[in-house]
Amino acid sequence: MAETLPILYRDEHIVVVDKPSGLLVHRSEIDRHETRFAIQIVRDQIGQWVWPAHRLDRGTSGVLLFALSSEIASCLGKQFDDGTVGKRYLAVVRGITADHGQIDHPLKRQRDDYEFTGDHSSHEAQEASTRFRRLAEIELPFAVDRYPSSRYSLLELHPTTGRRHQLRRHLKHIAHPIIGDATYGKGKHNRFFAQEFGCQRMLLACIELNFQHPVTAAPLKIKAPVSGEFASTLAQLNWLLPD
Repeated sequence: MAETLPILYRDEHIVVVDKPSGLLVHRSEIDRHETRFAIQIVRDQIGQWVWPAHRLDRGTSGVLLFALSSEIASCLGKQFDDGTVGKRYLAVVRGITADHGQIDHPLKRQRDDYEFTGDHSSHEAQEASTRFRRLAEIELPFAVDRYPSSRYSLLELHPTTGRRHQLRRHLKHIAHPIIGDATYGKGKHNRFFAQEFGCQRMLLACIELNFQHPVTAAPLKIKAPVSGEFASTLAQLNWLLPD
């Protein structure tokens, strides 16, 4: 049976799916051996071509928006470029953060995995901003690193710009890396969550997108449930899922 993804919303112009962690959106130069891509799965599932309106990292799960024509993709892309799309993420990070805050830290442009040609170097730093709010915290009696106990936070994240790996790089910048992030995180804490909670994934999920319908201009709020290893880990930490 062909693989399918949960459809969160669909009409004649757009389709929104719930992408699982570990699935690439596009074909990638870095992961040339991969044969599964969200864009191909959704195309085969609904029987028509789709154009991604934004991207989620391979390890990030949640709301993924596709256009059903290049013209609609362009309209949606303009909303993302203009910063009018509301994006809400959930993440588990190392340490206890401030109650809330804003990270304003420019990020150098990074080449996308699906850019096969062109200049592979980073460019001048671009403005990047992320708001965060701490939803829960915990201190565990395990000496994961150099301290006798280990502390973690559950964060709600709202990026107001869309730089590549922005949330992961911003949280590393403030010394609260995301659990399960093999690139910007801490291996000791990633291994601890894998061993103690059975969680092998990066604990970052896009749980909500707010945008205008590209044809009717009606406001749309699309949510994706937290599930699988992410939900199981939150339950083991006695953290309630946000609405």
